[in-house]
Amino acid sequence: MGPIALFDKSFLQSLSVDEPVWFDHFFTSNICPLFYVETLADLEKSVRAGRTPEREVGLIAEKFPEMGSHPNVFHTHLCVGDLLGQSVPMTRQILVAGGRPVLSHMGPAVVHEVSPEADAFSRWQQADFLAVERLYARQWRYELGAMNLAQGKQIPPRFGISVKSCRSLADAKQQAERVVHLKGMPVERMVAALVLLGVPEKLRIPIIGRWTQAGCPTLADYAPYAAFVLTIDLFFWIALAKGLISQTRPSNRVDIAYLYYLPFCQVFVSSDNLHQRCVPLFLGDGQRFVYGPTLKADLTRLNKHYAQLPEETRRGGVMSFARTPPRQDISLVADLWDLYWPGWREEGDVTEASSGPTMTVAELDAVVGAPSASLGFETSDPQTLVMQNLVRKQKGSWWQLPHDLPMDE
Repeated sequence: MGPIALFDKSFLQSLSVDEPVWFDHFFTSNICPLFYVETLADLEKSVRAGRTPEREVGLIAEKFPEMGSHPNVFHTHLCVGDLLGQSVPMTRQILVAGGRPVLSHMGPAVVHEVSPEADAFSRWQQADFLAVERLYARQWRYELGAMNLAQGKQIPPRFGISVKSCRSLADAKQQAERVVHLKGMPVERMVAALVLLGVPEKLRIPIIGRWTQAGCPTLADYAPYAAFVLTIDLFFWIALAKGLISQTRPSNRVDIAYLYYLPFCQVFVSSDNLHQRCVPLFLGDGQRFVYGPTLKADLTRLNKHYAQLPEETRRGGVMSFARTPPRQDISLVADLWDLYWPGWREEGDVTEASSGPTMTVAELDAVVGAPSASLGFETSDPQTLVMQNLVRKQKGSWWQLPHDLPMDE
């Protein structure tokens, strides 16, 4: 519930054990696949004295949003689909993979089971890691350590870019945008773009064939999302070659990749200096960059505000007493709600007005348990959409669900 927020690991790590409850409660989290990979990679890092890598990852997993978090589809898959003619909606909505179509007594529905990412973070809280996850973490750390950013100087010339005239990050973005808006781009440059985008080799010839049959339009017209990702990549390598981004920090390559997911959020939250410098250049109208420490301070204040409530009230679960931020609040969180959820300060509850008909638990169970339907309706516009998440009853000092809610093992 609340504005759709994309965040990086630096922000979540900065929070205390209670503050993520309010971030999770007042924002809908887009879980970037890179966040999952970055967190897992900490299994192979050296950690501070007195902690194990497993404990370090467990501390991050402990803060992971649960109530309203959804993993976004991996950007490479979206780029490939876009280049093959499958439109990618860049409408600041989370793009969730999968979903099981069912025909229930409530009509056509799509049921999303608990995601593998959410299941993994739940296990990691208890330091339960699969062998394949440890292997993946080791490989990721090896690839990051072996990355030679200095070799990236060779990339801009392949696209006809000279970095000599680049004096700022804004200049780097403009030079990158010229490539994706170029009419009559040479085929060899299009091939270089597919390589940089990570398109599998077996798909490059079909994509080139489809593009040439269409008359070799600009990449921005042909595949808008792939063009957006390529712009970010070229921007990074131009800025790197010019010394505007450090070549000595391999993690910069990972940090810049978070920007691929900007079309699928309303707010981007980070405590990272690189993000603070680069993200505003790629935001669209109405999108906001929020500096992590600023939001953390507001979450700290909200935590203190709600901590003053009677114990009996708090035992009812946060949804029972904080369905919206405090109505007279003047704060960052309230400002973002004003921007993306207008009307929430008025009498009544904006969440009730916008959520549609309510369902009983029995009705919801019947939808989830309905048999799968392979055909019969358009899954992009179901009558009912069910999203399942793993949620702990208590997180930090707070009951996320009523303390007396009966739960099985």
